[in-house]
Amino acid sequence: MQESVIYRSIQQETEAKAKRSIALNLLRAGVDINLIASSTGLLVEEVQQLQQQLHDSAQD
Repeated sequence: MQESVIYRSIQQETEAKAKRSIALNLLRAGVDINLIASSTGLLVEEVQQLQQQLHDSAQD
């Protein structure tokens, strides 16, 4: 039982990282935030945060 909980947690984190990675690539390509959110299942706010991270890292 304990293993399945740990496995699910790891799987969810891996999926979340993949979604963020895809969203970052789409942001770099200039895709609309709302389209990214609906395509990845991320919240619009999450995509906006990723966009801000890209903007901040571009200024460094």
